[in-house]
Amino acid sequence: MRALLVLIGLAALVVAGLLATGMMTLSTSPGSLPSLHLEGGKAPAVKADVATISVGTENKSIEVPTVTTTTKTITVPTVTMNKPAENGNTAQ
Repeated sequence: MRALLVLIGLAALVVAGLLATGMMTLSTSPGSLPSLHLEGGKAPAVKADVATISVGTENKSIEVPTVTTTTKTITVPTVTMNKPAENGNTAQ
């Protein structure tokens, strides 16, 4: 597989070298797109019978759960910070 890729690479280098030195030239001629002629036609007819939908509201009685809260006293951790006195003295 590698040998095939090496051969293709060498062939590309040879062709590029021949083109660069002028020993080989490529001539091209302009092309054109094919012409296309369309005549009139008719789209297929489709008939669809669909259901009707009505949207509205109505009142109904349903059971709804209730949530209550109570207040309890519990012990929580606290953090306190005592700032140093601001008397101008600094400890060194």
